Amino acid sequence: MNITKENIDALTAVIKIKVGPEDYLSNVEKTLRDHQKKASMPGFRPGKVPAGMIRKMYGKSALADELNRLLGDSLYNYIREEKLDILGNPLPKADNNPEIELDGKKEFEFVYDLALQPDFKVDFSADEKHTRFVVKIDDTLLDKYSNDIARRYGQIASVETTGEHDLVYGDFVELDANGEILAGGIFKSSTLYLEKLNETRKAKLLGLKADDKVVLEPSEIAETPAELGQKLGLSPEEASSLVSKFRFTVKSVNRLAPAELNQELFDKMYGPGVVNSIEEFRAKLTEELKSMFRNDSENKLKNDIVKSIIQKTHFTLPDDFLKRWMLAVSKNPATPEQINQEYDQYREALRWQLIENKIYKENNIVVTNDEAIDYVKGLVKANYEKTGHSEVNDEELAMTANRVLEKEEEAKRVFDSLYHEKMMSLFQTKLKIEEKEVGYEEFSEIN
Repeated sequence: MNITKENIDALTAVIKIKVGPEDYLSNVEKTLRDHQKKASMPGFRPGKVPAGMIRKMYGKSALADELNRLLGDSLYNYIREEKLDILGNPLPKADNNPEIELDGKKEFEFVYDLALQPDFKVDFSADEKHTRFVVKIDDTLLDKYSNDIARRYGQIASVETTGEHDLVYGDFVELDANGEILAGGIFKSSTLYLEKLNETRKAKLLGLKADDKVVLEPSEIAETPAELGQKLGLSPEEASSLVSKFRFTVKSVNRLAPAELNQELFDKMYGPGVVNSIEEFRAKLTEELKSMFRNDSENKLKNDIVKSIIQKTHFTLPDDFLKRWMLAVSKNPATPEQINQEYDQYREALRWQLIENKIYKENNIVVTNDEAIDYVKGLVKANYEKTGHSEVNDEELAMTANRVLEKEEEAKRVFDSLYHEKMMSLFQTKLKIEEKEVGYEEFSEIN
């Protein structure tokens, strides 16, 4: 066997693999002998089918299987030994498709296209400024959060007349141009959640009671075709072309009665005796909000830094090869046109992945399995403590952590989180990051 590589340009190369009979013939002959031992055909005793017939029946497939095995092993061993940093996987050259026939003497040549990772530099500038936004936890925000909690733990009760926050159940009937019920038109029982409507749409539905009727435009029923389709049992495409008005007849009105902020609610949320007053409750909410916004703030900071790094890091990618590779590995049948539509988004994700990997490598950022276990143990212990179990056996924590990390998706999530933490620590030392306190509304606008 002979393997050679020819660079086409800085990003693409061709690998040629020449395979001779000495590389494949002995294994193919062994496979055919195994077939002969097991073969059973009319007119021949088991295991006595002539070798020529076995070769005619199985020779081509046995050779193809052996070549596939040989090529796969040889190609990836060569890439590993030569320390080639590739993108995607090698692809058989489109115009190279040697005829597979077993004659015992033939030499085959297989040609593969290869995409190479680009060479580039990632620069961190100490003069580059970024902002970490810190949300101010004031009384207005605490009131809003506590009211949301009271409603979340509240109870639904039937009421006679619709109010601003009610859930209204009723019948939608399609009308014709004269305002009469359209024969064969749409009839659907569904709900309207008044709290989610804007003030104009909501005003038309306030003060209604059972059996009251109101005529609504499609735009007054829902804001988007997808939402309108859900309410009326239509596809988004059908809903987007709908122009008919609808008569909505109220059947029932339900209202959520907020829970009282008392000891019963505090115990239900945090466990008995953890929170014992409104003051302690608001202090607890302050901690929760700070934690929640801290995560959002860190994510925004990272996104801002990532965007800046991507903009400053210049390199090209072998677009034609990558599109061909995407087409080859697509799980669902795809067309070149579909790949072209998806490619820009894929390319940007790949650009950051290459930059990220280079940052990890150049700054010796690694996450060990022990670090992952300790991280999961901390999460599990925190969950135990939330339920009032402060004493947890370390051996039990370790067993739970190992079970979590045995699941591929969970393990990926854990390692991604730890890599994220280490990268943010690196940014903290390499870049100038300033803190700025903002109100909740301002943070929502910039986030």
